[in-house]
Amino acid sequence: MNTHLDHTVASGYAERVARLVPGLRDLHKMACVLLAERAPAQARVLVLGAGGGVELKAFAEMQPEWRFDGVDPSAEMLQLARTTMGPLGSRVQWHEGYIDSAPSGPFDAATCLLTLHFLPAAERRRTLEAIRTRLKPGAPLVVAHHSFPNHGKEQEKWLVRNAALAIASGVPVAQAEGSIAAFKERLPVLSPEQDIELLREAGFTDIDMFYSAFTFKGWVALAP
Repeated sequence: MNTHLDHTVASGYAERVARLVPGLRDLHKMACVLLAERAPAQARVLVLGAGGGVELKAFAEMQPEWRFDGVDPSAEMLQLARTTMGPLGSRVQWHEGYIDSAPSGPFDAATCLLTLHFLPAAERRRTLEAIRTRLKPGAPLVVAHHSFPNHGKEQEKWLVRNAALAIASGVPVAQAEGSIAAFKERLPVLSPEQDIELLREAGFTDIDMFYSAFTFKGWVALAP
């Protein structure tokens, strides 16, 4: 794997993600606003799935006194995050791995963006529970990921729409249309109702949807 990644590579990654996730930059701003509702001015924030560093940079720019623990299983993506952050990276402690690699906290807030849709329901619940145990009482968690009906005609409808949006955003037609089968085979996507229930089962309260953009949904919830 590369140990040095220049700004061009970092910018290219951010542009690719922004092409596929509607309103990505505003999603990051909204997430930061929601965290700041309850997190103090000098908050310690857990960012799970921090590879690439795009949301970390947005948070760090909006909240100059926050400090972060960024966790990601990919060493290459963490290196990319360091490059993206530049001097702001001095406010981040980096951890290669999954939630079990994160410090015990307690944290003032946490995020997990564009990550949970890769995890089957049981692993997703365990991850959410592990996040909750690392949060102070009343601390906010913001999550956002693919969440749509996961079978039948409703599933097909939203996957076709998602592919059409990708094409409209410049993704080659064959690649976008091929993503429909890939979603069905590889991503253990849950419905919004199932996602909300998992947050409840993991112990979170005051669950509010704040983001809905085609196949993507986002929620803010509080640790008890």
